[in-house]
Amino acid sequence: MTLLFLDEPTSGLDSTSAFMVVKVLQRIAKSGSVVIMSIHQPSYRIARLLDNMIFLSKGRTVYNDKPTSLLKFFEGFGYQIPEKENPTEFALDLIRELEESRTPDGITSLVEFNKSWQQTTKHTNKLCDKPAIISLKCAIKASILKGKVVVATDHNTTPDVSNLKSSSIPSFVNPFWVEIKVISERLLTNSRRIPELFGFRLAIVLLTGFILATLFWKLSDSPKGTQERLGFFLFAIISVLFTCLVEIPMFLQEQYIFIRETSYNAYRHSSYVIAQSLISIPSLIILSLAFALTTFWSVGLAGGFSGFFFFFITIFASFWAGSGVVSFISGFIPNMITAFIVGIAILSYFLLFSGFFISHDQIPPYWIWFHFMSLVKYPYQGVLLSEFSDPMRCMGKGVEVFDGTPFSNLPQSMKFNVLASLRSILGANNTASDSSSCVITGMKILEQKEVMGFSKWNCVWITIAWGCFFRVLFYFTLLLGSKNKRR
Repeated sequence: MTLLFLDEPTSGLDSTSAFMVVKVLQRIAKSGSVVIMSIHQPSYRIARLLDNMIFLSKGRTVYNDKPTSLLKFFEGFGYQIPEKENPTEFALDLIRELEESRTPDGITSLVEFNKSWQQTTKHTNKLCDKPAIISLKCAIKASILKGKVVVATDHNTTPDVSNLKSSSIPSFVNPFWVEIKVISERLLTNSRRIPELFGFRLAIVLLTGFILATLFWKLSDSPKGTQERLGFFLFAIISVLFTCLVEIPMFLQEQYIFIRETSYNAYRHSSYVIAQSLISIPSLIILSLAFALTTFWSVGLAGGFSGFFFFFITIFASFWAGSGVVSFISGFIPNMITAFIVGIAILSYFLLFSGFFISHDQIPPYWIWFHFMSLVKYPYQGVLLSEFSDPMRCMGKGVEVFDGTPFSNLPQSMKFNVLASLRSILGANNTASDSSSCVITGMKILEQKEVMGFSKWNCVWITIAWGCFFRVLFYFTLLLGSKNKRR
């Protein structure tokens, strides 16, 4: 149960603003919370919103009932409230007059009358007297056992809190799927309140895609174009992962609310993790599609529509995995700056052990485990398989093989002679002077980069699996990090 105490929430506000504030508090109360507030001279409209009113005079209760009972109460006390006068203002004025009265009784007479009124009047909100609803005191006692509000279902009996057992009170009020639905709606509402966060992220993705598209415009099927493709793929994957770092502040901003709510079993930790993951999928799809549309055809990647679809899925899987890592980091590091530093370091290590800078065979055995954990390795290998797996595709013809080597500045005729000599030594059947003869195929590039052992779709599924794994770690960090934080 949530108890909300407010001290003069309408002070300093005009009548319209004060009414709107109390209207919001009424909605909070109807949602299951208890709202208690102090207020001076409430208007007639505000008084009608209240369920119960308590008038105090020097610490003593002079009225405790519904606002609609004011007329009968003061009529019984001997004071008729005028028809067109605000009952609450009349009551406050009368209480002030009695306080300033020099008579022996003064305000004491009103206090004693209130006591007799309470004894002779049956209230619908009397303690544990309403059969269908447990009163505030009973609910608090029951909530001590499990931290939950308990609703009576027996309309013919009064609940006995002393006989309540822990097993009779559910650990969580709502079912698992209801929690996911409610949390998802709240997270979606929060994201709509700050659209600039997603807009900024989308702008970064589009700007990065535009820069890459113009920098790697229409790459050729040549050794030089192959090297440029390798660089494009690596930078595309790592830029996607680094873009996910902007998600760190999102959870850190909700951290204290999450700890408070889960400490009272408002919902399950797993519900929050699943809801957060589901809500992130539409935005990740939009970001992936924007990046793929901006770069795929501009760079001149192979595969047509099927190649584009695989490239889009790979970018989405990278976003998914990067988002999982960032969620895990934000779960166990509460400081935003520290979380950013750790996130940048981890993604840099993923890049280092991806297999681009140092091959798999050259990585020391005690570091090889990091190579297989790298979130850059699998999407990088996947796009390479998609790009170069066509056995009929030639990535280097004739003298193009000398591009990017110390022989690139030799005269064209000398290049043909060198190539002819090499083919003669290797026993090639065709002539070296044939500039259309294929020297480097896509399969040879895959062999050079040691892209073996997994199919391209296996690389995608492994990347998605890593994203799910880090979200499971995120769940455990929440489970351990928020435990006993607040009682």
